[in-house]
Amino acid sequence: MQKRRKPEPIQLNPIPDGNAINGTGATETNLEALQKKLEELELDEQQRKRLEAFLTQKQKVGELKDDDFEKICELGAGNGGVVFKVSHRPSGLIMARKLIHLEIKPAIRNQIIRELQVLHECNSPYIVGFYGAFYSDGEISICMEHMDGGSLDQSLKKAGKIPEQILGKVSIAVIKGLSYLREKHKIMHRDVKPSNILVNSRGEIKLCDFGVSGQLIDSMANSFVGTRSYMSPERLQGTHYSVQSDIWSMGLSLVEMAIGRFPIPPPDSKELEQIFGFPVEGEAAASESSPKPRPPGRLNFGSYGPDSRPPMAIFELLDYIVNEPPPKLPGIFSPEFQDFVNKCLIKNPAERADLKQLMVHQFIKQSEAEEVDFAGWLCSTIGLSQPVTPTHGTTM
Repeated sequence: MQKRRKPEPIQLNPIPDGNAINGTGATETNLEALQKKLEELELDEQQRKRLEAFLTQKQKVGELKDDDFEKICELGAGNGGVVFKVSHRPSGLIMARKLIHLEIKPAIRNQIIRELQVLHECNSPYIVGFYGAFYSDGEISICMEHMDGGSLDQSLKKAGKIPEQILGKVSIAVIKGLSYLREKHKIMHRDVKPSNILVNSRGEIKLCDFGVSGQLIDSMANSFVGTRSYMSPERLQGTHYSVQSDIWSMGLSLVEMAIGRFPIPPPDSKELEQIFGFPVEGEAAASESSPKPRPPGRLNFGSYGPDSRPPMAIFELLDYIVNEPPPKLPGIFSPEFQDFVNKCLIKNPAERADLKQLMVHQFIKQSEAEEVDFAGWLCSTIGLSQPVTPTHGTTM
């Protein structure tokens, strides 16, 4: 791992102040505070320059208005909204614009926009950059950095399954992103899953869609049903939950990306052989003796890999997460990776590993030391052109 030298102060001019409710913008005082916070982060030279470049670009944006955007294409839908790739005409910047349709009172709407302004202060190499949020024609718009590699669930669909070395780099980025949100902003993510981990052709891995606005979460409560499959047992049971819940979601996501399908119910040995192309032994292949064996059914390719059983109903899935043993990685993965995932997927949150423990886990230490061309893997997997100066695994 490269030794980080103390970063130089980031030189920025003030961002023009926009409308307090439907604009972006930051005052000179806010900018000075932001500069101080950035200097506190442990950034390597490349990360520092990229954050500096993003914040310099952001100065061009000013107040965001609906008329200033030109739609390029749809990037995806989910979490109650649709995301478009857009061009911001006044600045010439390409952005990702998430539109969330909400029928709410003006006071609630204004509160959501105010709460989203916290995103201006979330500046980290592991968090998707934020340009601003505004309200127009019944929709909240959240404008973010465009990540040209899309999300890891899209990469997974192309790749079939994601190699352990790549998932090591993903794990580092997710832990650092969650740690940044918690330590610097007292924010929990609340929705860690492959579709909320974004990547780009420079090899960067960043979290998006975290729960910064309590009012927005409440207003969108009905649309959260589809994401409950990644929720921790304690959260599904309605008890108090903390950042430990995010760790469960990360562990579940890692198993999904490693085996190529959502891991509940766990695959049997026959399905694992179909996935990997050879007989697989290990704890993940023990579903034949599961407390709730499921009958064979039609071949289902709905979740990336083949599953010979009928899809679970949502209530059956939630019951399984709460009452049955957690998923495990099959034995073909390294003991370090298996142990890392096991520590993330302990059902009792008090016994589950925390972020600090995971950051010094042997799997993370090995992944940090390993030189992995994440950008090269991503670009070859999804058919992107690789830029001249990608971020290689050693700089993460």
